[in-house]
Amino acid sequence: MRRTVTLPYRIFHTTVREVRRLSPSFVRVTFTGDDLDRFADNGFDQRIKVIPPLPDCGHDHLPTGPDWYAQWRDLPDRRRNPIRTYTVRAVRPELREVDVDMVLHGVHGPASRWAADAGPGSTACLMGPNADHDGPHGGIDFRPPTQTECILLGGDETAVPAISSILACLPAGTVGEALLEVPTAADELDLEKPDGVRVTWLPRDGAAHGDRLVPAMRAATRRLLGDASPAGQTDLEDIDVDSDILWEVPEPVTDVSRFYAWLAGEAAVIKTLRRHLVAECGVDRRSVAFMGYWRLGRAEDS
Repeated sequence: MRRTVTLPYRIFHTTVREVRRLSPSFVRVTFTGDDLDRFADNGFDQRIKVIPPLPDCGHDHLPTGPDWYAQWRDLPDRRRNPIRTYTVRAVRPELREVDVDMVLHGVHGPASRWAADAGPGSTACLMGPNADHDGPHGGIDFRPPTQTECILLGGDETAVPAISSILACLPAGTVGEALLEVPTAADELDLEKPDGVRVTWLPRDGAAHGDRLVPAMRAATRRLLGDASPAGQTDLEDIDVDSDILWEVPEPVTDVSRFYAWLAGEAAVIKTLRRHLVAECGVDRRSVAFMGYWRLGRAEDS
């Protein structure tokens, strides 16, 4: 007898129930679907894929089996739905609803056009964690060791949904800082967080990406780690963010410091922060997660 395998992720066919503008740069899209009660609520920075419909055929040609991605890659361009990565903001299984916060940063492709035009009744598929799978689902990169006593979160607007969700999931006694670089002061949001975590919004107001975040991160590390940092790791290898992916998510271990950092956003900025924490401040690489969510001047690869 052939055994049925329950995959950690699955495709959910959904309809938009509501779109709520949170600020000039952020909207919250509420998806609903008959089987969203089987969408696992893992919290933190749970990554999912949002798959908009194609104009002429919707999702008619979207593969759904275990090897769906390879089949999707083999489709001709006109039948290949765009796929983009987002973070789950909230899951309400009892209502069959999932919230996803999206950044509005111009219309540069079919996925960004869908996000800008989405309204009640719009359709999309979500590739998300399957509650029927009894093992880990993957897609969570905030994984501090159990002995962590102090955290540092940082990123630009593309990381705001993930940082917002992480903050809402942290234990009440957590201490640390979260630094959020956003396009304008009007993009500052009211976030749920532990009392011991300081949140600092860093509006660019026309400045370049990282111009506010990098110096703020340097100041935060001095506050959290002190001026007497251990010697940095001089063997930190260089990463060409124009050709390689900057994505380092260490497995939780027990023999490192009680400090943990999670940083995400524009890859060149995150590379600078990676060097600052590891090479300059001497933070153990096993205590820091770095993710280049995007690269200036380059569209996201599906």
